[in-house]
Amino acid sequence: MGPPVETVAHDTTLPDEVDVVVVGGGIIGVSTALYLSDKGLRVAVCEKGHIAGEQSSRNWGWVRVTHRDMREFELSIESLKLWRTLDQTLGIDTGFKQCGILYMANDDTKMEGHRVWLEKARAFAGRDAFDTREVDPKTVAGLLPGATKAFKGGLYTPGDGRAEPQKATPAIANALRKRGVKILTPCAVRGVETSAGRVSAVVTELGTIRCKSVVVAGGAWSRLFCGNLDINVPQLMVKASVLRTAPIEGGPAVSASNKEFAFRKRADGGYTIAFGFRTYTDITPDSFRLLPKYIPALKSQLGALRIGMGARFFDELRRPRHWALDKRTAFEDVRTLDPEPVSAYTDAGLREFVKVFPHLSGARIAQRWAGLMDVTPDAIPVISGVESVPGLFIGTGFSGHGFGIGPAAGKLMADLVTNDKPLVDPHLFRLSRFRDGTKIVIDAGF
Repeated sequence: MGPPVETVAHDTTLPDEVDVVVVGGGIIGVSTALYLSDKGLRVAVCEKGHIAGEQSSRNWGWVRVTHRDMREFELSIESLKLWRTLDQTLGIDTGFKQCGILYMANDDTKMEGHRVWLEKARAFAGRDAFDTREVDPKTVAGLLPGATKAFKGGLYTPGDGRAEPQKATPAIANALRKRGVKILTPCAVRGVETSAGRVSAVVTELGTIRCKSVVVAGGAWSRLFCGNLDINVPQLMVKASVLRTAPIEGGPAVSASNKEFAFRKRADGGYTIAFGFRTYTDITPDSFRLLPKYIPALKSQLGALRIGMGARFFDELRRPRHWALDKRTAFEDVRTLDPEPVSAYTDAGLREFVKVFPHLSGARIAQRWAGLMDVTPDAIPVISGVESVPGLFIGTGFSGHGFGIGPAAGKLMADLVTNDKPLVDPHLFRLSRFRDGTKIVIDAGF
């Protein structure tokens, strides 16, 4: 079972017409709805399961600029600004706290990798755009009270923070509903209707909603949904596993990682812990269809990605890739993706955590869970209009980065829908990059 998510009041009456329908009630969909609503548009969010039921409630909760790929660095800076004001602006509690994030280095080679990233980031954005700094072993020890392991140093960003994934997206959705945004759950969208070549409506399991624009923010489901419109979104699912401990006293307040383990203190006093950046993926029919595009990613993830084959291959092989909109769909058959965690990973993460903090050896595991991340070939999201279908927009493929950059991604998407000046340059996030000859580049750092 996934982590307990705060409930969201939902609407029971389908609107006849809105300006924009957002497909998906995760952090990207809800953030998009927020900033569309700020622009005065009528918006409906349709979620097949419950708000934040999948990866938006299952991630680490980090909100960082540290070690971002340069292609999404500006977006991460803008997102951190938005996270800092969300609670006050909306009168909600996302659990956001500016706790700082630390990347420790075990050796000189890793420390040099940190320096290289910092130099690139400063050259890209300037020293005043963010507050990441190189720190020495003594400073690291001060940030990690009780640690018995000495580190070579690290990168520390005091301005980075964390929020509570099980609270944040539901809190935003509840605030949106109070201002008139329709939050429809469970309400699976079966597909999009067009008139004269452009978006005119969505067909849901509960009926049809007329609209001028549709934003597909379906996370791991986006490729399947778009495929019914003959839109190829290259995206695979990768499973990440985490655990949370019961509340425990005496641990560090900073969030930190050294690639052997990662942790953050939770608002409830426990810790969310992962085994570094280790992930798992199932071989599926799409693995073969998309293999050429993912070869650079596979090479960059050697040692961190475990590959297996199980029931998902046959489930997806049997699943229709095209369907009629008056028939029940896979989105109604599977309301929430709830994969089994890789216990060997979560337990290894806890062991590494306790090795460094032996005074926390009494930490009790309260829950393990896993989530399926929507990963693109270059690990950079799609935030883009679709040239072949005017009025259709896609926000997906956040590759495990979506929670932290979610608010800015939603704001950028709202700008694209309304054709306003974009928050950041959207060119790097265009869907067409996967077919226009753009070289796929992977940032293998973090």
